[in-house]
Amino acid sequence: MGKARLVGIGMDFSATSRAALKWAIDNLIEEDDQIIIIHVASPKADPPNKQLFEDTGSPSIPLDEFREINVSKHYGLNPDKEVLNMLDTVSKVKKVTVVAKVYWGDARERLCDAVDHLKLDTLVIGSRGLGVLKRVLLGSVSKYLVRNASCPVTVVKGNPHSCLSKICRK
Repeated sequence: MGKARLVGIGMDFSATSRAALKWAIDNLIEEDDQIIIIHVASPKADPPNKQLFEDTGSPSIPLDEFREINVSKHYGLNPDKEVLNMLDTVSKVKKVTVVAKVYWGDARERLCDAVDHLKLDTLVIGSRGLGVLKRVLLGSVSKYLVRNASCPVTVVKGNPHSCLSKICRK
C-alpha cells in the first residue's frame, strides 16, 4: 500500500455519477485514501451561504454532516440515499475519509478548479452519453476534463436509461 490519495468523484446524483462512484469504490479506492465528493450546482441556485463560498466552493463537509438534512439544504443539495449508503460502507470497510465539497457555476470549469484547489491525485466522473447534437450544443464535461484537468481523469461510461441501482448495491 502506498501513500494515501485524494480521489475526487464528480457527483450530480444521477445514475451515471452513481456508477462512477461504484466503479471508484470497486477498482480504485484503497485503505486510507480520501474521497472528495464534488458537486457543482447551477450558478442560478441560491442557497443561504453561496456568496461566502462562490469563489472557493463550500468548506469540506464530513460524511456524517453531509447526511444531515439541514446541512444539505444549507448548500442546496439533495443527496441520494443510495450514494450516502455507498459512501458510508466504503468509509467503514476500506477505512477511508469521505468529505463533500460544493461549487457553483459551469461544471467543466468548476471541476477543473476543484482539481487544482484540492490538489487531487485523480478524478472520476460519469459520462452521460450525450448524442452528437446535444454534445455540440452543451459541450461534453468529460471531454473537457480529460483535456484540461491537471490530474488523471477516469470517465465511467453509463447508460442513464438503464437501472444502475442493482449494480450500485452489489
